[in-house]
Amino acid sequence: MKNPERKTVARLEDLPNIGKTMAHALHLVGIVHPQDLIGKDPFLLYNELCRLTEKRHDPCVIDVFMAVVHFMDGGDPTPWWKFTHERKRHLGVQGKTRRLL
Repeated sequence: MKNPERKTVARLEDLPNIGKTMAHALHLVGIVHPQDLIGKDPFLLYNELCRLTEKRHDPCVIDVFMAVVHFMDGGDPTPWWKFTHERKRHLGVQGKTRRLL
């Protein structure tokens, strides 16, 4: 996993858990610089992505958004899958996903 110093990260693709596809998704929701993620709500970012693309994305996208916001808010670089339980708990999900749209 990438372990960049958050103050020096200039491109979304340089963030932990973010590749070309996720960087594109972030651009779609108005995130163009890593600093734009500070203080954002990953669930709202996900809902906006689904609204703009007119499709429901895999809920794991929320986990990625949670991981990257966590990092930019000062947390350690953490694999996105470490946020799955937190997402499910937040949504009240027990083994299935709830429609967020």
